[in-house]
Amino acid sequence: MYHLKTEAHFDSAHFLAGYNGKCANIHGHCWKIEAEISGSELQQNGEKRGMLIDFGDLKKAVRGLADSFDHTLIYEKGSFKAATLAALSDEGFSLTEVDFRPTAENLAKHFYDLLTAQGFPVSRITVYETHENCAYYEGE
Repeated sequence: MYHLKTEAHFDSAHFLAGYNGKCANIHGHCWKIEAEISGSELQQNGEKRGMLIDFGDLKKAVRGLADSFDHTLIYEKGSFKAATLAALSDEGFSLTEVDFRPTAENLAKHFYDLLTAQGFPVSRITVYETHENCAYYEGE
């Protein structure tokens, strides 16, 4: 089995609505996404002969995910009052709404699904909130 791994970083804020602890408050992280793909056969023909996939294609896709979350406030749909959301928007803040609680675990699954939908043979996505703490998703 062949394995490739790349990573990208982004800075963003989030909070956990309904949580009884410090993470209920808006706070930021320097996030890291590690994307791992795997396959049992390398390409046999053309310019990508001898490659599982082109590293450049994987790096571009992972960087695109990171860029889409960079310097935004990630929030769960329905977790803001309408007036709060309107005020943040009126102030020009970058907001990223997701349909899930923005935990490292859920972000790992989200990025896994997005890369898989792009045709990458994803084996694992790891999302670091800090240098010491991460969650990963390997699929089902």
